[in-house]
Amino acid sequence: MNLSATTVAVLGAGAMGEAVLAGALRSGVAPEHLTATARRPERAQHLTERFGVPTTADNAAAAAGADVVVLAVKPKDMAGLLAVVGPALRPGAVVVSVAAGLSTAWFEDRLPAGTAVVRVMPNTPSAIGAGAAAVSGGAAVTPEQLDLVEAVLRGSGVVVRVAEKDQDAAAAVSGSGPAYVFYVVDAMTEAGVLVGLHRDLARRLAVQTVLGAAQLLDETGEHPVILRERVTSPGGTTAAALRALDDGGVRAAFADAIEAARDRSRELAAELSRSGAPAPAPVSAGAPAAAERG
Repeated sequence: MNLSATTVAVLGAGAMGEAVLAGALRSGVAPEHLTATARRPERAQHLTERFGVPTTADNAAAAAGADVVVLAVKPKDMAGLLAVVGPALRPGAVVVSVAAGLSTAWFEDRLPAGTAVVRVMPNTPSAIGAGAAAVSGGAAVTPEQLDLVEAVLRGSGVVVRVAEKDQDAAAAVSGSGPAYVFYVVDAMTEAGVLVGLHRDLARRLAVQTVLGAAQLLDETGEHPVILRERVTSPGGTTAAALRALDDGGVRAAFADAIEAARDRSRELAAELSRSGAPAPAPVSAGAPAAAERG
């Protein structure tokens, strides 16, 4: 899909908004057709200098000129932002939310009737084009509009479609997932220090091992169990290490962690639904801070 003429507005260009912006440029959206909103002048200057895109503090004006409007603010600030941008949306515009927990129906209740809404949960590696994003379309989205959103996001990494009922689970795996990997790398680094390696060397080995293992999984398409067995000789060092991980309940801990992340996403959505009114008071024109990862 040729995106050179598509106009995109990123409202709330914090960390995740910036990642979406960078991905849109990699996907082929022209810089002059991209607009980002930022509340702080120094943040706006950073975005313009780094990406060559126009910036503004006026969310309504940015939304009014866009085919795709990306809402990248904290969930608690979303209702106020919708009150500002809803009346400004052009006919046929697609609204894209990167807010954790909020359903497409939640947005549809607060936007003009028939507004196309897409929910997406990217992750932080999207900033370098290595992310994973799960997308779901709302009631009014056409297949062509969903294709357009996927095309805009594709420069951020892998984009997959999921049923909206699976968004919380997808967010628990990939949205929060980078934190699990960072946790594992940190643990491997500390363990390397414990057995006598210099910290910088241990960290370098751990990072490259994770990178290489992930690339091997991706490029071969092999099941992780098959690749694990190829590394594990009977009675060898890897077998001993894996037994220690099993004895420590690592597999069960990952299951518990992902369930906890999924459940917390549902709790946040329920809290926001209880506290948010369909017609909230408008927030200021300046965009709030970056989207919360949940």
